[in-house]
Amino acid sequence: MRFTTVIAALLALLLAGEQLAAEPRHKSLVFGRSADATFLDPAKFLDNESAMVIENIFDGLVRYRDDSTRIEPALAQSWEVTDGGLVYTFRLRQGVHFHDGTELDAQAARFSLLRKIDPAHPYYRPQFSKMDATLKGVRAVEAIGPHTLRITLKAPDPLFLSALARHSAYIVSPAAVKSLGDEFDKRPVGTGPFVFSSWVKDERIVLAPNAKYFGGAPKIDALVFKVVRDPKVRMLELRAGSIQVMDALTPEQQVEVRRNPVLALDARPGMNVGYLAMNNERPPLNNPKVRLAIAHAINRPALVKSVYLGMASQARTLVPPSMQGFNPKAPEMAYDPALSRKLLREAGLPKGFETTLWAMPVSRPYMPQPDMIARFIQENLASVGIRAKIVTFDWAAYLAKAYAGEHDLCLLGWVSTGDASDILGHLLDQDNAVKPHASNISFYRNQQVHDLLAQARANADERTRDALFAQVQDIAGREAPLVPLAHANQTLAFSRHVQGVVNHQSGVIRFAKAGFR
Repeated sequence: MRFTTVIAALLALLLAGEQLAAEPRHKSLVFGRSADATFLDPAKFLDNESAMVIENIFDGLVRYRDDSTRIEPALAQSWEVTDGGLVYTFRLRQGVHFHDGTELDAQAARFSLLRKIDPAHPYYRPQFSKMDATLKGVRAVEAIGPHTLRITLKAPDPLFLSALARHSAYIVSPAAVKSLGDEFDKRPVGTGPFVFSSWVKDERIVLAPNAKYFGGAPKIDALVFKVVRDPKVRMLELRAGSIQVMDALTPEQQVEVRRNPVLALDARPGMNVGYLAMNNERPPLNNPKVRLAIAHAINRPALVKSVYLGMASQARTLVPPSMQGFNPKAPEMAYDPALSRKLLREAGLPKGFETTLWAMPVSRPYMPQPDMIARFIQENLASVGIRAKIVTFDWAAYLAKAYAGEHDLCLLGWVSTGDASDILGHLLDQDNAVKPHASNISFYRNQQVHDLLAQARANADERTRDALFAQVQDIAGREAPLVPLAHANQTLAFSRHVQGVVNHQSGVIRFAKAGFR
């Protein structure tokens, strides 16, 4: 009887919780996610969990539209491009203030941008320049009036505005940086729709609404980023109403949400890729034949079907098929265990070898079940004689160690901003293989790839850029510095009483317009 009573009580609690999910008693919105941010200084941005919060605290000169990656005004009301694409003149909004009450003006914007790219700036740090190769093309940043900023480039760059729309170019409060120094990443101050309130590491980040936001004050009383590592527990909390929004849904959970009348699902093709990085600096992974053997040993069609449950598309290259620059004729790395064994014999490893396979401890938009994917790959590799031991670390340590090149094989992914140069540059360009802040964690160095990407960044003609990107994907397909696995659907689940949440295709979530029905 006691067991029956407990079960009945749990069922009653769950039903009551689902009723609460439809009838909010407060106006605080809680977003449940699998991991915490690592830091909240946009100049340091490397991981998407940090970007989620940064997106809602800061603004850039420009931003992506809610419905696309087209550029629209943000802190800059307007701009003009002159001198053959070398000079950008921005006219900033007047009357905008940082959360600490100081005024946004051209000098503040200049301070913020130079802090990221100028080694002579007193608050510059070397890791600030690692994310955006485009910003390295800036020759000068000048305040030519109280609210007029002029940026001069070394060469025309068709991606420059897109670079300014990225988190790492968002504008920070000079007064707060001067006051807090390197502690700014724990107590951020921007101009965005929400104001930083508190951070309990690995538990929650709380933001308050910015009543003076130039885009209109948020409609919610507070925005809480709550860490709930287990996706099953996140779903229970969503159903019970203790969180109102969650991301990184497993394929099974996507089906469950569609069937639940008090929940809603936002699922769309993602501009992302989940991949297996192979540390090209470590034997025997420095041998292209070994890397190709690994690539041909992985049954990616079965991976998409059995682990992603069809909620993703198989990755032919790093570039998603829907993205400009995708090369449908790139080498495919088809599943072929016999070829894999042949390549291992040719590499002098007829009995295979031992290695380690790093698996993320958290769900990611491009890889909602990394533990299952690691086990799947482990079994595939074992069938050709490669004995991979799965290891993991907490999320912050995992990223730091991967960026520093401490791994053999490593699961990770990238959420792109919509241009092939972003995803190819960060994951293949030798300029981004610099420890300890590498985004190219395969540590692949190829001068031809570097030159092709540099040409693509400097060329505005789409056909020319597509041809350059195609060459890069051809080379990567032949040399296999990493294995593209899948392009996952980007998913968000929320209670039906929530509205106005923007599940942006760049991988971030915007809450500025969020509210309750």
